[in-house]
Amino acid sequence: MEKVVIIGTGCAGLTAALYTARANLQPLVLTGLQPGGLLTTTSIVENYPGFPEGIDGYELMVRMQKQAERFGARVQFGTVEAVDVSKQPFVLTIDGERVEAETIIIASGAGHRHIGLASEAELEKKGVTYCATCDGALPMFRHKPLVVVGGGDSACEEATYLTRFASEVYLVHRRDTLRASKIMVERTLANPKIKPVWNTVVTEVLDPKHDKVTGVRLKNVQTNEESTLDCAGVFVAIGHVPNTQLFKGIIDMDENGYIIPKRGTETNVPGVFVAGDCSDHVYRQAITAAGLGCAAAIDTERYLAAKNQ
Repeated sequence: MEKVVIIGTGCAGLTAALYTARANLQPLVLTGLQPGGLLTTTSIVENYPGFPEGIDGYELMVRMQKQAERFGARVQFGTVEAVDVSKQPFVLTIDGERVEAETIIIASGAGHRHIGLASEAELEKKGVTYCATCDGALPMFRHKPLVVVGGGDSACEEATYLTRFASEVYLVHRRDTLRASKIMVERTLANPKIKPVWNTVVTEVLDPKHDKVTGVRLKNVQTNEESTLDCAGVFVAIGHVPNTQLFKGIIDMDENGYIIPKRGTETNVPGVFVAGDCSDHVYRQAITAAGLGCAAAIDTERYLAAKNQ
């Protein structure tokens, strides 16, 4: 039986792995379908402390994994298909195999909601991105026109942030008003570098033939009129989807699927803890995920110490 099973190998999961491994708990860490989490989709990370020149997202996660493994963490490529936390020990089904655990740390992260276009997928990391904070300052976007897709707080924040680097920012929204908070709307529309494109959706990202973003094809949802807009990058900000479907009806979560911690990182099930973007819909940064992973590991260690004393 495992003392600790950690679901997820993003910043939260690997930090939890490091701390539980150093506590001699020999955690089993499951990668899920995306080893390293969302950060591996970012070409360069410039805001993680300790790397003044920036670091490739994939390389950062590899380093985190090696650090955790150095102290005894066991990272296994695998996906949790089912979980039973109704009684101790907990039972997880991992790629068809049954694994028992005393504790579980859910660090399954969240995925960016995509538009769903084939061209969007083809040009991801080649000008299509889902995080202005992560990628906005890259040389490929500086002094160029950029497109932000969305109309909520996140889209407004992304657009405002990008005005530091872009020549102009086109905010493409399917409605005729932003659904962000009032102060965010006022701030966004008052910025001379942000140009709203109302009642419009992106139907294609141009141009996979050139292996980079050169523009977008747009469609007005009221008139059906089509047009193209030149740009060097497309920042999709239409929300996140927490990877928590497996725990629906088992672990308490809000209406959007984010797990709700009760005290510290504890969930409503004693022995099950949560960390990272699957419970954080506010900050969603690598450093905050790592901090929550540390907290979950300490809570888990204390839980096991009290349980087994």
